[in-house]
Amino acid sequence: MGKVLVLYHSASGNTAKMAKLVAEGAESVPGIELRLREVDAATADDVVWCDGLAVGSPTNMGLISWKMKRFWDDVMGPQWMKVDGKIACAFSSSGGWGGGNELACQSILTVLMNFGFLVFGVTDYAAKMTTLHYGAVAAREPRSDEIKAACRKLGQRLAEWVAAFVDGRQDQHPLIKKAERMGP
Repeated sequence: MGKVLVLYHSASGNTAKMAKLVAEGAESVPGIELRLREVDAATADDVVWCDGLAVGSPTNMGLISWKMKRFWDDVMGPQWMKVDGKIACAFSSSGGWGGGNELACQSILTVLMNFGFLVFGVTDYAAKMTTLHYGAVAAREPRSDEIKAACRKLGQRLAEWVAAFVDGRQDQHPLIKKAERMGP
């Protein structure tokens, strides 16, 4: 059974709402065990436990929040080389559009790559004008159906990759799976 961790920091509650949606998406794939952890409650064992990881952070001046960065520096630093090869993705909320949320996702992905995670973006559109190439992003609370769909799609895709690559369930591979995929 593939194991997925949704790890997040939320200053205003908006990233927490995104995390719950990402978790819903991951749970839509049968046979996935899920943990949802706020960064202050998370441990290194949670990250070592998982096969797939979704990391969410509020956008802080276009970057990862200091609490999330501190987690990777202080908590995960001693775990260096113990998480190499796990699958991961990112999501972020900002105060408004143009607030740097895709840059925040890229800073999360950079941290994850330094730990050896295999990171991915999603080519599928979640809605007509909503992509998540760098991760799911929202301006403030994820209210619109499009942003909610993007969060769920990110979690679903993470769980599909875990099912395909960790559990060997090729029926869950996005290119093989009989599911509608939305392009540009």
